[in-house]
Amino acid sequence: MPLPADQKLIALSEDLLKQIDAMQGLHPGFRPFHARGIMMSGSFTPSPDAVSMTRAPHMTRASTPVTVRFSSSTGLPVIPDNDPNANPRALAIRFHLGERVHTDIISHSTDGFPTRTGQEFLEFLRAATSHDSSKPSPLEKFFASHPRALAFAQTPKSAPSSFARETYFGVTAMRFINRDGVGRYGRYRITPDAGTEHLDADTAKRKDANFLYDEIAERIARGPVGFQILVQVANPDDIVDDATVHWPEDRPLINLGKLSLTNPVPDNAHAQKRIIFDPIPRVDGIEPSDDPLLELRAAVYLLSGRRRRQAPEQ
Repeated sequence: MPLPADQKLIALSEDLLKQIDAMQGLHPGFRPFHARGIMMSGSFTPSPDAVSMTRAPHMTRASTPVTVRFSSSTGLPVIPDNDPNANPRALAIRFHLGERVHTDIISHSTDGFPTRTGQEFLEFLRAATSHDSSKPSPLEKFFASHPRALAFAQTPKSAPSSFARETYFGVTAMRFINRDGVGRYGRYRITPDAGTEHLDADTAKRKDANFLYDEIAERIARGPVGFQILVQVANPDDIVDDATVHWPEDRPLINLGKLSLTNPVPDNAHAQKRIIFDPIPRVDGIEPSDDPLLELRAAVYLLSGRRRRQAPEQ
């Protein structure tokens, strides 16, 4: 994917990467966020309801091969699984539609995002790491003027018992268009067939530093790991261009189909280094909303991905 032409957007993307590097240190060959991960392969099988929502090719074919990446938060490649900072977890999905043709879903385990724009996110990161000792602190001032960022920060983010027992949420809304040309906005929600299960802080603390990565490897060796890919559909008057806004839980959920993971990806470390997921769908039948985070996230992912690929192999 090419970089956007907007020079301000590129400059903001570069500023964000510099800020994250300053916070967590440089780790060549790894992502600036969600550095630690593991990749699996499998397939996606659409449900009969999928075509009512979208005409996208992976929703009309019998099945589509997929590659997914589970990951832990922060840019630290060796963050322990029992570290609270490793939450929220994330799940990225690539649907392989043809030779060098694909579309992705990027999700994490906390519903929403702390800020509406990338500039606000940069201000949030700077406030969170400021050494200014004045009262109120820069972070307290930021939260005072951005109450939804405070709400996101205060949302419990407990560790799952397994990557396969976590629910994942798409950050931004998309516009889904069916074969009749009817368009509706929605957000992805990915639910585990095994059921969601979280650990309390004391239980998580007693777990091994690699318990999640060991567990998912053992689980997939025993048989397929399944998820349902759903879309929470917005009402016509819902806000669809602001990732900090939650829609009411009474909004309908449409089941798009089943994700079945069957094998670890060979040469996992190299595969993770090479793949660059894209938050913009770039496929007929699913369009980006006007959420300002989308173009920014795409630029940050591409810039960091190019940097990651240029790093020497470990």
